[in-house]
Amino acid sequence: MKKIINNPENYVKEMLEGIYIAHPDLVTYTADDVHCLIAAKKVEGKVGIATGGGSGHLPLFLGYVGEGMLDACSVGDVFQSPSAEQMHAVTKAIDSGAGVLYIYGNYNGDIFNFDMAAEMADFEDDIKVLSVVAGDDVASAGPSAPGEKSTRRGVAGIFFVYKCAGSAAANMMSLDEVKRVAEKASANVRTMGVALTPCIVPRVGKPGFSIADNEMEIGMGIHGETGIRHGKLESADQITDEMLEKIISDVPYTAGDEVDVLINGLGATTLDEQYIVTRRVSKNLADKGIKVHHFYVGEYATSLEMAGMSISMLKLDDELKALMEKPANTPFFKQI
Repeated sequence: MKKIINNPENYVKEMLEGIYIAHPDLVTYTADDVHCLIAAKKVEGKVGIATGGGSGHLPLFLGYVGEGMLDACSVGDVFQSPSAEQMHAVTKAIDSGAGVLYIYGNYNGDIFNFDMAAEMADFEDDIKVLSVVAGDDVASAGPSAPGEKSTRRGVAGIFFVYKCAGSAAANMMSLDEVKRVAEKASANVRTMGVALTPCIVPRVGKPGFSIADNEMEIGMGIHGETGIRHGKLESADQITDEMLEKIISDVPYTAGDEVDVLINGLGATTLDEQYIVTRRVSKNLADKGIKVHHFYVGEYATSLEMAGMSISMLKLDDELKALMEKPANTPFFKQI
């Protein structure tokens, strides 16, 4: 392990302390716990939106707390869920009488703890809480019958859900309406990733898996979960085309659709490479008659120092397009 850190035990705490120092105008914390991050400004009468999850994915999850997006994030250790008590603490802090919406990824620990926090908020504080569990990862989509629990992991595409729901809440929509918007965005976003190298969790000190220098894994999850194909490293255009084929056929996206596209670096992939992928995505979609409304390029959901990237697409209609265009101001995302 070669990282610029102090004691690995203090990795998350010291990271959070640095964020509060750098962005005091946008974020603070509650319950005397730096893991309970909330927006510095509270809008009375607005639906509160909370998320949460393990560290190691910056700017996901906490980086989208701020004006026009999320109101809180409970922060766990690296790749570990925060506690129900931490989730409950941020829920109480952001409630302003209109209720709270939880938006989080489809991981068992998060589901269990968010459900418990919602029960605590209802029983102890009379706060109405609704939840949307995002699962945009095409690679983890297994066969399921109607009514069965989705197996799709929540990955970078949750950014689009945050943005649409955050804009809806800023428009002072009701809790039920903000949930409807979040579910609509979630239903129309898909993601596929590729990993080129492993990452190292600071407390562990060694890679959690291995990929040879000349290999890649299509569809690997952001915690190193197995992908759908392991093979020799190919060109940027070949990788992009394979990933887009899986994404486009899943919703499906068809000629005449308009989309927002996220090209996301996983932590150790240069912007140069991301823009090479952007170029190929643009040509591929144009050839299929799919119009791109806006490209988002950069690190939006990382996996520590993993090399690789993901592509996410949000299928737009007039409502989602307007919500995506609204201003936002968070430590890691600004839109004028």
